[in-house]
Amino acid sequence: MGYEWDFGIVFRDFDLLLLGLVNTLKVTGLSLLFGVPLGLMLALARLYGSWPIRLPVGFVIEFLRTTPPIAQLFWFFFALPILIGVEIDPFRASVLTFSLQSSAFFAEVFRGGIQSIDKGQWEASKAIGMNRNATLRRIILPQAVTRMIPAFLERAIELMKTTTLVSTISYADLLYQANNIAQSTYRTIEVFSVAAAMYFTVIFACSLAVRRLEKRLARSGETLVN
Repeated sequence: MGYEWDFGIVFRDFDLLLLGLVNTLKVTGLSLLFGVPLGLMLALARLYGSWPIRLPVGFVIEFLRTTPPIAQLFWFFFALPILIGVEIDPFRASVLTFSLQSSAFFAEVFRGGIQSIDKGQWEASKAIGMNRNATLRRIILPQAVTRMIPAFLERAIELMKTTTLVSTISYADLLYQANNIAQSTYRTIEVFSVAAAMYFTVIFACSLAVRRLEKRLARSGETLVN
């Protein structure tokens, strides 16, 4: 006998899947909100700080980029509360983990963007009496950020994919909700097919936006930061 599909059972709990998607977007959005400015600070510290600052900052960036996200997530959820004596719920642990991890990736994007600006612009701003902070704020960063936008959006897409790990600490994201519905309805194929379609819809829409932006920047003559 062939498999009898039944999506009706799944769509009776579709509100839970939507809630899970919203929770996924919440973690992704807050991680970006905190990760981007922190990444900028790390990049500036690594580029312009004294060596006692650059060395530990460089280590932190590489550590966060190279260790598995799930190991970081488990550490913040299980180990950190033991060390500080304060319970951390799954939502806060998720945001903390992915904010810090994203900041390390964004730090490298910022560093690459800043270094891509022609050195002549630094020299020209110095010649007219601008200090380094003013040059960064008014001349370098505005140009660098324009070049970095596609890289930022690509990282945001990757971040959303990575947040599926939060289901391992019982945060009610889309994957967690899908797993619960599948266990209660015994309709694993249908449930995860719908969940995959929801992920695809959001991520594919973001990917299309990135491609359009890349083409627009290419037409305007901007060089993209990889």
